[in-house]
Amino acid sequence: MERLEYQFAAGQPAPGRTVSGVVSSGDLEVLLEPAPAGRTTVAVQTSVDGYGGTWKALLERVFGAGDLPAARIEINDNGATPGVVRMRIEQAYEQANDGGRP
Repeated sequence: MERLEYQFAAGQPAPGRTVSGVVSSGDLEVLLEPAPAGRTTVAVQTSVDGYGGTWKALLERVFGAGDLPAARIEINDNGATPGVVRMRIEQAYEQANDGGRP
């Protein structure tokens, strides 16, 4: 198990909170809640050690522009591929915009 933490510039607070995905074989769950404007924090709990550089690169691609809403994000990973990670993060933001409905 490895725990990684990152911070990124962000816009206004996310409109709501939500959970996207399920922690199971080869997948992950993303918990998103609003944060103060200007900053998104991402905490990753992963079952796969030694991929901090990969996580950093992926999350910088997702959050690097700083234009996503500010959020506190918790990612619980069970070996998901980078494509699934990005999809779940995008899904969480979409659900937060829709009032948390999956």
